[in-house]
Amino acid sequence: MERTPVDSSAVVSVGYDESRRTLELEYVDGDVYQYFDVPKALYHALLDAPSIGQFVNTEIKGIFGYEKV
Repeated sequence: MERTPVDSSAVVSVGYDESRRTLELEYVDGDVYQYFDVPKALYHALLDAPSIGQFVNTEIKGIFGYEKV
């Protein structure tokens, strides 16, 4: 999945596959995770968030199923 670099102290890049509703995050430690059944609107909200790391912690983690890639 193609990812876009982001300005964050926690996340290096973000990608989204609209057909699979899958969000992919690359963290600063090099780990890459995919989160499943993420609405497109939430992906756009993530990109617009003042703090991407805080958004991930409150709106993604613990809410969506995931796997480490």
